[in-house]
Amino acid sequence: MSPKSAPVVPLQPLQAPKDVSLSEIEAELSNIWQSYSVSSDGSALAATRAATFTLIVYEPEENQQMLAALGFYTGPIDGIDGPRTQAAIRAAQAEFNLPVDGRATPTLLEKLRTALAKQKGQIPHNAEGGSAPQYAPDAEGAGIADAIASQNPCRIISLFPIVGEDEGVTAQVSAYCPINKQSRSALVCGEYITLKGTESALDRISSMVSSLLISELPRFLWWKATPNLDLPLFSHLYRLCNAVIVDSSRFKADPEGDLLKLASIIEDGVQVADLNWRRLSAWQELTAEAFDPPERRAAVWEVDRIVIDYEKGNPTQAMMFLGWLASRLKWEPVSRHKEGDIYDLERVHLVAADGRAIEVELAGIPTADSGDVAGDLVSIKLTSTNLKADCCTVLCSETTGCMRMEAGGGAQSCRINQVTALDDQKAETLLSEQLQRLGRDALYEESLAIAAKVLKLSAS
Repeated sequence: MSPKSAPVVPLQPLQAPKDVSLSEIEAELSNIWQSYSVSSDGSALAATRAATFTLIVYEPEENQQMLAALGFYTGPIDGIDGPRTQAAIRAAQAEFNLPVDGRATPTLLEKLRTALAKQKGQIPHNAEGGSAPQYAPDAEGAGIADAIASQNPCRIISLFPIVGEDEGVTAQVSAYCPINKQSRSALVCGEYITLKGTESALDRISSMVSSLLISELPRFLWWKATPNLDLPLFSHLYRLCNAVIVDSSRFKADPEGDLLKLASIIEDGVQVADLNWRRLSAWQELTAEAFDPPERRAAVWEVDRIVIDYEKGNPTQAMMFLGWLASRLKWEPVSRHKEGDIYDLERVHLVAADGRAIEVELAGIPTADSGDVAGDLVSIKLTSTNLKADCCTVLCSETTGCMRMEAGGGAQSCRINQVTALDDQKAETLLSEQLQRLGRDALYEESLAIAAKVLKLSAS
């Protein structure tokens, strides 16, 4: 069963984003809490700052910032996407006569840039770009920051790298509180610190960022980009935090190389959580369940032929699933071969502990309309060259995936299961759940280590 999503409650703005100098950040936040301290008679609204953890968000995408600047979005500018941001995106798409699907497409971003340039007087107002938006930004849903705040309000430090001339770093502070239905007069609130500047400017203040972390409390870094070990800012921040959170479905330019970087960071002793790994749980559970019956338990050791299909474009889920399977069955990678056809077909050869040869085929399936998660698994088939073995298992996320696997034929009858993906696969929901965990995931680390061995093999 899919885990239930965290209950979402509305956020009450205690302090709207306020521009401050870097040296004033802590003082301004302290002033907020002093202003809302408990009154002697309990008649006034009382709000206290949260003391749970610090979350640093590195957000290289500019859509939330532009939506806020143009009036489509009024929630915390924190880099955490969610229903509120998607509602703002849909309103902007409607404003600019674009297809309304809640996705920040390149066309929409270009329209937002043009509208923002008009607002700043950088281009004439009669140029293309749409009219001034008329939108109630929070009318269609609460953001995931609301869910985080309702469960465990925290301090969120958002870093927004910008392009252009290095003019230093600008800062804003704000505070938002989840409305407590039981006690509306006493709120525990999250505080937000927003820092914007070029990469080099943000790097210069990295030591100041460390001073903004709440001492003696957990520290998480959500790095919403590829983990660049050569970037000084990343190297500094990941060493400050208890855990680094990434989403490998966002690895676009070099997914395989970025998985190797994650493995390298783990080898360096850093705790890493990949939200994309969590999306594999249903596939892992059904795979294990297929061999739970007593008559099939021994058959799992006969598996030596595997086919893994995934949505073309990002093989990270497929590689992590292979790593998981190999780590459980004690397989060691020995070679890989890429055929480079329309399916990005790749064959990986491994060897079992008893010397049996294992062959895995990975195929990127072209899709007309990619889903919300790049590289989602489509289907998996486990079988054996031993025709007497009762181990043939087919898992698929949709009917077409099942049909492709069944069309492969074979002398064995197969157990077929359709995988129901988690209802809450979106990164912001998985992030909210991940922030309630603190500790290493040994299964993930072992699986990624095997995947890294595969990726390090020279592809012939």
